Amino acid sequence: MTLEHAQKLDQQDPLSAMRDNFLFPTDEEGNELIYLCGNSLGLQPKRVRELLHVELDDWAKFGVEGHFHGKNPWFDYHSFLTESMAKVVGAQPHEVVVMNALTVNLHLLMVSFYRPTSTRYKILMEAGAFPSDQYAMDSQARFHGYDPKDAVIELAPREGELTLRTEDIEAYIEEHGDEIAVVMFGGVNYYTGQALDLKRITAAGHKKGCFVGFDLAHAAGNIQLKLHDDGPDFATWCSYKYMNSGPGGVSGIFVHDRHADDTSVPRFEGWWGHKAETRFEMNREFVQAHGAQAWQLSNAPVMLMASLRASLDLFDEAGMDALRAKSVKLTEYMLDLIDNFPSERFEIITPRDPEQRGCQISIRTLFDGRELFDDLTKAGIICDFRRPDVIRIAPTPLYNSFEDVWHFCQILEKCTK
Repeated sequence: MTLEHAQKLDQQDPLSAMRDNFLFPTDEEGNELIYLCGNSLGLQPKRVRELLHVELDDWAKFGVEGHFHGKNPWFDYHSFLTESMAKVVGAQPHEVVVMNALTVNLHLLMVSFYRPTSTRYKILMEAGAFPSDQYAMDSQARFHGYDPKDAVIELAPREGELTLRTEDIEAYIEEHGDEIAVVMFGGVNYYTGQALDLKRITAAGHKKGCFVGFDLAHAAGNIQLKLHDDGPDFATWCSYKYMNSGPGGVSGIFVHDRHADDTSVPRFEGWWGHKAETRFEMNREFVQAHGAQAWQLSNAPVMLMASLRASLDLFDEAGMDALRAKSVKLTEYMLDLIDNFPSERFEIITPRDPEQRGCQISIRTLFDGRELFDDLTKAGIICDFRRPDVIRIAPTPLYNSFEDVWHFCQILEKCTK
């Protein structure tokens, strides 16, 4: 496959112009680098600076009155993001709110949905989850007086396999579900790039009376999510990866409609979770807001949300259907190119079935992986390395091109000969 073929694919791509909305890193000579690391930190949308200046100007002009009299009143700033974010994750608007950071939100949601009893106290998650999830689940178990070695069950792939089979997850829940309080998986595994079947996992958990939730850090803005229809009880995600909100960007949560006004659900409460209409009456009694907003604690981090707003506007323009279609084409193109130069120095561990992957392709090195990563970096590729042996490549449909993929594969072939 030639460079001309890649360029022709870009000419046929209805989303090709979206690339112009982003700023790309450059080398010392000012040449654009090939950025394939949106699974770790998304690129900066060009409008971020403009939207931040709007809020800085209103802060300068109004001071505290910017909460009510600015161009985008800060009092309700989170609401400017809600509908767009709901579209990204396939939820109803009242099921979603943007707030806090991912692991903070995961703990807050576990307060509500991890309710262990003497017979049902276990947490089921995948082996090899992102360490922060492992720490969170272990500490939740300890907080309730349980030993994580007993209470936290990590389900591993079959011997000789690198990814989980959905039927194995279902079978484990069917056999042991009476002991499981919460099923909590990552939507896309950070290491292998495998996308799990959220609908089937949710159905299996609910059949056995478990609460079901997902960490969607590597899924939101990446794969086609249908959280309302699939029916998990809760989910949370960050926004600085595929949703390009900047380092440490604000998180989002989903709480299914079935819990929207259930006052029996325990939660940690804060001022911003109080019903907005009476929040400033300063009453002693907490009156929960409708839906996911009841899980809010504090007022909006406006500057972080302004960055996210710039990116969500682009998601609205592109649409998740079109982004997902391009993502499948980009990854299939990359895999086809790699298959044309089979190497004994690496293997692809991400599932070939597009239904089981998002943007990320994980390359497991069979020699010194750090050396290969360094060689790619020197050649102008920005990707990342995860110990012990995986290089993660993520052609992101909002801003990556088929030509990016072609150049990367040419460089990879040279570096692995």
